[in-house]
Amino acid sequence: MDQPIRINKFFTEQGICSRREADRLVESGAVTVNGRIARLGDRVGPADVIARDGQVIPWGKPPLYIKYHKPVGVTTTSEAHVNRNIISEIGHPERIFPIGRLDKDSSGLILLTNDGNIVNEILRTEFGHEREYVVDVDRPFDDSFLERMSRGVLVLGSQTKPCRTSRVGRNRFRIVLTEGRNRQIRRMCQGLGYRVTSLHRVRIMHITVKGLGVGEWKELTKQERDQLLDAVGRAGN
Repeated sequence: MDQPIRINKFFTEQGICSRREADRLVESGAVTVNGRIARLGDRVGPADVIARDGQVIPWGKPPLYIKYHKPVGVTTTSEAHVNRNIISEIGHPERIFPIGRLDKDSSGLILLTNDGNIVNEILRTEFGHEREYVVDVDRPFDDSFLERMSRGVLVLGSQTKPCRTSRVGRNRFRIVLTEGRNRQIRRMCQGLGYRVTSLHRVRIMHITVKGLGVGEWKELTKQERDQLLDAVGRAGN
């Protein structure tokens, strides 16, 4: 990397934190560039020595992509003080962070990485990347419930995007979303008079939770990684 980049982007590219969190670190005075306290908007290059709380952060960590079967009760945050936060549960030696969220009360697949640039490429709604869930609700439903869910439901003043639904059992259905609003499925069901009792994510794009035990994680296979990079326009990386 020859061109200087903003210091907050450096932090995301090294897999340390988001740009917003990096700005907070800089504002707190915890970051130095070549021994000088960093300022918001500083630009840095490979010849610069960047440190956080006195610890030098090396350039050029290889990108890492992990899939994790999150159990119920684990919180999707990198904040160390939060009990059962996802980073401490995984215990990976590299600095990684989750791509998106999965509610504490939900289980299933979540991806983690040290590649700050890929996060928005996966999460941005306009790219239409699919996420698939299996959901249990508190009582049996009829087919009109699934049809109304698939058309979109008014949530917090705006309509959710059309999605795909199918019946799995009397109280269980499958849903495929292309957007990821906060607690979206729970709120959609609530809007139609149902309460979610179990929510399990089984797929993000082409990557599935199949073969991962609860609480287990694995690095993406080469095929999964290549397909992921291709899907976000980074084929050949």
